[in-house]
Amino acid sequence: MIDLVKNLAAVNRRTKASVIRELLKLTNKPEIISFAGGLPDPATFPAEIFADIAGDVLKNKSARALQYGPTEGMPELQEQILRMLREDEGIIVRPENILVTTASQQALDLVGKAFIDLLDPIIVELPSYIGGLQAFNAAGAKMIGVRGDDDGLLVDDLERRLHQLRDEEEHYKFVYIVPDFQNPSGVTLSEERRRKVVRLAEMYHVLVLEDSPYRAIRFEGKDPHMLFKLGRLGNTVSLFTFSKTLAPSLRLGFVVGHENIIRRLAVLKQSMDLCTSPLCQLLASEFLARGHYRPHVEHLRRLYKTKKEAMVDALARYMPEGEGISWTKPEGGLFLWVRLPEYMNTDELFYEAVKENVAYVIGSAFHCDGSGHNTMRLNFSYPTAEQIDEGIKRLAKVVKANLRKGKPRPAVLAR
Repeated sequence: MIDLVKNLAAVNRRTKASVIRELLKLTNKPEIISFAGGLPDPATFPAEIFADIAGDVLKNKSARALQYGPTEGMPELQEQILRMLREDEGIIVRPENILVTTASQQALDLVGKAFIDLLDPIIVELPSYIGGLQAFNAAGAKMIGVRGDDDGLLVDDLERRLHQLRDEEEHYKFVYIVPDFQNPSGVTLSEERRRKVVRLAEMYHVLVLEDSPYRAIRFEGKDPHMLFKLGRLGNTVSLFTFSKTLAPSLRLGFVVGHENIIRRLAVLKQSMDLCTSPLCQLLASEFLARGHYRPHVEHLRRLYKTKKEAMVDALARYMPEGEGISWTKPEGGLFLWVRLPEYMNTDELFYEAVKENVAYVIGSAFHCDGSGHNTMRLNFSYPTAEQIDEGIKRLAKVVKANLRKGKPRPAVLAR
């Protein structure tokens, strides 16, 4: 029999299975309350509206909806994206600056293929989105982590890293940031730090990759400017998705960037899937054109705020006090981040949690350097308020059972 491993391409050998996907296989029992997935609440899916739109699209635009489409995206959806960027973000770009993708995960893969040569250094956050880490690892990147706090990426640490790479004449490519309600931590990069990041990018001639899947789901506070808005067209590339606001199964995202970058990404996309589903694009463009998008997102914001508050309240009620345990309190998005005492290992606690019929995602999966073993990500968008309360109670039981008794523990600030 052929030696499959021996014959695999290097990119395949580098590509690792998603820790989240693998752990979710252990949580399929109906009695388990899962905080692990990054799933929207299915009750929010606008199924009736899509059914009505789908009928119209298939009746009146079937020749285009069921045919191949332009690699760059259907003009109707591009038009709605341009309008949304203009009205919501004050960003004025042209169709040449937009590439519609098969969700934002494809965009991450495209960026990795476009910019990363084997062992090229790139800078990522600690912690950082695991899907981005997977895509960049598959491309052969050497990832360098920069830590953050409640205001996001620590800019001084970023500058130190960039300075070091420049002095070593390393061919560093980009800085990858999830600036709004970051996955996994839930924190938002402050306005002041955004401006500093943009200045550093210009100073060190490095690209900023801004990944913004959750920006629309702000239910408290005020939006800082997008990095794309603060930077120059040529040094920032922004990624978006409709998976968190409309429906994951549409598999729709888009990239905004300089036309030369968009052109190169489009060429790479041609070899992947030729085009993103025209049918899904026309469904989404009609949803936006008919004015459904903003009321729908407002509903998401109200619902997810209630769920976030339920989780924060449950953590405060059930988790041990004064044990060096803390959690973030996001102003939007789908996740919050729990930090346990340094001696605890959430990789090991996960299996105890599953025995108690509750699940989370281990924090180490989001750290390119293997750190973060005392952290975990919790999702509040998918479970009900009742499940959140019961699930946190079960999780707190596991944490309490693993506390070291009788030893002083320093307080740990939330990240």
